[in-house]
Amino acid sequence: MKVSNHLQDSSNAHDVLERIFNNTYNGIAIVSLDGNWLKVNESICDIFGYTRWELFNMDINNIVYTQDLGVHEHKYEKLINGKIDKYRVKQRYFHKDGSIIWLLIYVSLVYFKEGRAHMIWQFTDITKRQKNQDKLKLMLSVAEEQNDRLRSFANIVTHNLRSHSGNLSVLTDFLEEDFSVLNQNENFQLLKQAVENLQETVAHLTQVAKIKEIDASKMQVLNLYDYAEKATYNIIALAQNAEAIIYNEIDEDVCVKGIPAYLDSIILNFLTNAIKYKSEKRHPIIELSSRIEADVVVLVIKDNGLGIDLNKFGDRLFEMYKTFHNNEDAIGIGLFLTKNHIESLGGKVEVQSEVDVGTEFSIFFKKA
Repeated sequence: MKVSNHLQDSSNAHDVLERIFNNTYNGIAIVSLDGNWLKVNESICDIFGYTRWELFNMDINNIVYTQDLGVHEHKYEKLINGKIDKYRVKQRYFHKDGSIIWLLIYVSLVYFKEGRAHMIWQFTDITKRQKNQDKLKLMLSVAEEQNDRLRSFANIVTHNLRSHSGNLSVLTDFLEEDFSVLNQNENFQLLKQAVENLQETVAHLTQVAKIKEIDASKMQVLNLYDYAEKATYNIIALAQNAEAIIYNEIDEDVCVKGIPAYLDSIILNFLTNAIKYKSEKRHPIIELSSRIEADVVVLVIKDNGLGIDLNKFGDRLFEMYKTFHNNEDAIGIGLFLTKNHIESLGGKVEVQSEVDVGTEFSIFFKKA
């Protein structure tokens, strides 16, 4: 009775395994060490488009894409020599209809009772995923090529504009020297101011054209606390004149990846803006702090100044030549350049603000 039950249990287990083998969504095949099909499920037939009979009567290498014939070789040797238990490869095959299909194949070794060893191959069709990846790579390649062209175009344009605006400035100086009466001419004064404005605009455009994403290998390890201290020292006269108090509460040991000139510019711009847009109702207080989030360092710069109506201006806050307060010195270039510097270092900037309460900028840097 026990023997009968044991045989029945074995038979039931075999039936269950057979049903799993035949009905699983992924393709499963038992393959000999020589690479011949021994058993395949229905999903294998669906993937390749061949019947079982056709698959058993062909060499599997005959439908492998030529350039992918050797992808198993190195890992197969390790599997046979017992150095690994399983491996995974990506391989291209020809479908029966002639199209190329991409398959992700998991290979493992199985030993049967009689001591024979075979391989279990599990196939997953990743053709659609691979095509999407290839399409994305192509789009990125095209985008990079277009960016290179735009950078070249921007360099040429800014160089030519700089030359022409410089020539105009020299000519107006010559005219002013040769004809002193022009100093009394209103139209000449307007022309002179227009040339100065043009030179300033070209200078801004030149700065923008120079900004590009920095290669990670060119970035240095920079102590954030030290750079904040340096920036604070550089504006000490401006801060004293405005009766501003600056608290540097950044962790003294925290370091970020960056370019010294960029980090200097970023911190200086936010500090000078906090002073420039101070409230007349109270002494300006600026607080610098830091926190770490995974592989990112967040520099927080908080002030108690005029604040910004983000509902009204939020979408345009970092746009070029956008100003939001009636400040005569504001030209709307600082935040634009600063945001671009941050992004070129692989970071980002976020802002929270309330009118007549203050503004808080969070600048995200890569952790060193």
